[in-house]
Formats: sequence, C-alpha cells, structure tokens
Amino acid sequence: MTGICTGRVAAVTGAGRGLGRAHALALAAEGAAVVVNDLGVTADGAGASGGPAQQVVEEIRAHGGQAVAHTGDITTDDGARSLVTTALDTFGRLDALVNNAGFLRDRMLVNLAEEDWDAVMRVHLKGHFLPLKHAAAHWRAEAKAGRMPDARVINTSSGAGLLGSVGQGNYSAAKAGILGLTLVAAAELGRYGIQVNALAPAARTRMTEQTFADTMAAPTDGDFDAMAPENVSPLVVWLASADSAGVTGRVFEAEGGRITVMEGWRPGPTADKGARWTPSEAGETTRKLLTESEPARPVYGV
Repeated sequence: MTGICTGRVAAVTGAGRGLGRAHALALAAEGAAVVVNDLGVTADGAGASGGPAQQVVEEIRAHGGQAVAHTGDITTDDGARSLVTTALDTFGRLDALVNNAGFLRDRMLVNLAEEDWDAVMRVHLKGHFLPLKHAAAHWRAEAKAGRMPDARVINTSSGAGLLGSVGQGNYSAAKAGILGLTLVAAAELGRYGIQVNALAPAARTRMTEQTFADTMAAPTDGDFDAMAPENVSPLVVWLASADSAGVTGRVFEAEGGRITVMEGWRPGPTADKGARWTPSEAGETTRKLLTESEPARPVYGV
C-alpha cells in the first residue's frame, strides 16, 4: 500500500456491504480515517440494522485503521447533516465523500408502482444530493474562512444511467440524474477547492448478483474475479486522494481491470436550414443525419 490517503478523512455511504464496504476498506488501507455509513436495509430497502456498518468498522480497526459507524438515513436532511458532523466530531475534518448507497425495486414500466419509483429516486438521487449539499456547505465555509479545502466527491452512477436497462426505469433515471448532478456540482464547487466526479461501476453486489447472475458469477477455477467489488475501489481511492488534483466533472466506468473515461453526449451530424423546417423536411433530414451518425448502443437487457 502507498498510503496515498494518509491524514485524510472519508465518508462512504452504503458502506456496510458490496461496493461501499470495499471502498471503505480500501480507503482505510491507504491511510484514511473512514465514516462508515449504512442503514442496514435489505436489498429492496426494507428494515434497518446497525450491524453491517459496525462490522466494517471492526474490520478496519482490526487492521490498525480508524473508523466510526454512522447509521443515519442520508436521504433525510438530518441524517445527511449528521454524516458530516460525525466526521468532524470524531476526526476533526472531512476530505472526501463517496456517495454509494442504493437499492433496487425492479419492474417493467407498466408494472412499476409510484412508491417504487419514489423509493429508488429517494435513495439514489436524493441520497446523493443531501450528503453532497452538507459536505459542500462545510467546505465552502472553510474556504471562506481562508482554509481552502482539498476536497473530493465521488458519486456512483451505473451503466444503467449511461445506457438504460430494461426493467430498471426508476434506477436508470436516478443514475442518469446523478450524472447531471455531478456535472453541475463540479462546475459550482470548484472555486471552493472541491472536485466532483462520478463512477459507473460493474461489480458483484446484492443489486447485481441475481439480476445479472450469469455475468456476475465468481470463477471457480482460480481465474481473476473480474466482478469482485474490490476491483473498483482503487480508482475510488485515487479520486479521493490529493493525487487526483485537477480531475473534476468526469465520469468513469470501472470493471475488473478496465478503467474507461466516458465522454458523454457530444454533437454528432447536424443540419441547419436557416429557416423553419416543414415536418416532412425535418423527417427527411433527420433520417439522413441518422445514417451519418454512430449506431445507438443497445439498452441493457435487449
């Protein structure tokens, strides 16, 4: 280990299991003190338990690291605020926020209940916004007091947010919203010493091991486990460290041993009549432009 996060304090949401747990352990192994947030809910968001967060804290401490559990609900204003104050009260500072918490309520659109839409939007999108808001407010106050932060936010999107995923309209929409939030936050907060990036990971977690069972299965022959969540964490650790200076407003895919810089929406073929189109002209021109454009990537599950 290189200790690239030595002296830094990171808060990780949804850190009791899966990717969040892997991130928390990796950050601690590189010297960070970690606030381990987890509400301890089931895979669809039901129930609550302090066990998962505390177990990760004990793992970190057993290896000589520093950690504290936070079991507040980060989709509420009080819970998100207390995530930040827990870091400040316990470790005296906060340097990085890893927004990772989430769960699934998959349905085809015509079967998707309003409550399942709202629940997924709440945990993924609101659960990113509120911790980001309160962390940014703290860092802005520090900057205005003459103590410029070297702060990092790593948001968690998904391939579903980039391309869509059949049966996951709520999840895909929330994860796409996280990308938009990331770009706005990076633009607004840079003046306060805050870098904001997003990650679209592919890994075996409670949310993927059943939905994509064949793809996510662990190898049985000792080969490289490309879907292990620990493969994603090195990039998270680097983005949370001071070494990532100057990297902000970017989206990365991470899977196995692969890291990809995503380039997002860019202008493709275009036509300008210089006047209003008729519907027939607009249609004819659009079809021509489509023949000149890159083929659309398939939606997951199609």
